[in-house]
Amino acid sequence: MSEKEEFNYDEDDSVKFIRNYLPLELKEKFSDDDINYIVDLIYDFYDSKGYLSDEDEEGDIEIDEDELIAYVVKNAKKDGVGKFDAEEIMFIVQGELEYCDSIDMFE
Repeated sequence: MSEKEEFNYDEDDSVKFIRNYLPLELKEKFSDDDINYIVDLIYDFYDSKGYLSDEDEEGDIEIDEDELIAYVVKNAKKDGVGKFDAEEIMFIVQGELEYCDSIDMFE
């Protein structure tokens, strides 16, 4: 069972939430698959930093959004998924963080 499942995380709800969070000019630029891919990269980043391990549950985790966004942009480019700039990715990252707050994932 993944960390996302343990927190009643719903991938479809996350995509809907993020899509509603995006500014109008970006709503058509990102497909649902693009959003899911970027969210997967966000969790890959968290995992690489050890944020998803059970040992870290006691302290607050400070996420460096700039580092996270740079990670997503770099990996999307490397994987040939899309040429997204940091400002566009920022909206998806912030939307995902807001979605997680809405389901009390980090509480």
